[in-house]
Amino acid sequence: MKKPTQEQIIKFLKISNEVAQRAISLGHHPFGAVLVAPDHETVLLTQCNIDTVNHAESTLARVACSNYTPEFLWNCTLYTSVEPCCMCAGTIYWANIGRVVFAMTEEKLLACTANHGENPTMSIPASYVFKHGQKDIELIGPIEELEPEIMQVQAGFWATR
Repeated sequence: MKKPTQEQIIKFLKISNEVAQRAISLGHHPFGAVLVAPDHETVLLTQCNIDTVNHAESTLARVACSNYTPEFLWNCTLYTSVEPCCMCAGTIYWANIGRVVFAMTEEKLLACTANHGENPTMSIPASYVFKHGQKDIELIGPIEELEPEIMQVQAGFWATR
């Protein structure tokens, strides 16, 4: 499976952060996900956070799974502003999306949210979830050069809640 270039990674992570900002404008938590086709250029889906059980990544994975074959999805890449939680990583696994790229770790998210009741993070990295499955899902991240702009959106949002 051909890997995305660093330029493509930056481009689609920035789009995922724009989708996260769209979530805020809709009254939701600031998380966004983008599904990109195997050509590393075509955006197939974008999804912002909806609520506590319909996260951007898990909702996108479910929609993708109902619209594309598992074989096709295995060659796609899901980009997300923040590392997928264990629920989202599990949904990505079952949807058969073969690569995930994230900008900021869930650990850094916890630094923004503290113990906020609306976002009780779990200290279970996506890598842990993927390592305990039977598929070799590629996980790329964190992408430190984008961390400041992702952190700005997250910290700004959670400071007002």
